[in-house]
Amino acid sequence: MPHKGGGSRATRLGDQIQRDLSEIIRLELKDPRIGFVTLTGVELSPDLTHAKVFFTVLGDVEALDETRSTLRRASGFLRSRLAHSMTTRVTPELHFEYDESVSRGARVSRLIDEAVRDDAVPESDPDSDSR
Repeated sequence: MPHKGGGSRATRLGDQIQRDLSEIIRLELKDPRIGFVTLTGVELSPDLTHAKVFFTVLGDVEALDETRSTLRRASGFLRSRLAHSMTTRVTPELHFEYDESVSRGARVSRLIDEAVRDDAVPESDPDSDSR
């Protein structure tokens, strides 16, 4: 998961944005092009005016592209809905980024599993005499 910026205020605000946006997307964003999306983190700029919102989505590359473009198109709506739940003077602009760490972790895990499985298969001994 991407790390969140700055001090404890930025961390708390990022956590709040992540929770609130998750609810808004789940309950209010009625767009069939949004896949099964999970928000994995929020990284705020030092001045708290921009938020990178990291997400993952279940499915293939097509589902990812569709979800990413839909989230980006809906960012104005999501920001305005988010403003209602925030107590800050300014609501940050939302920038949606795919969180590759989850798929990268799955790929590494798969490679490890394959290496362990390959290591467990006994190789034929080239020095054995099989006449």
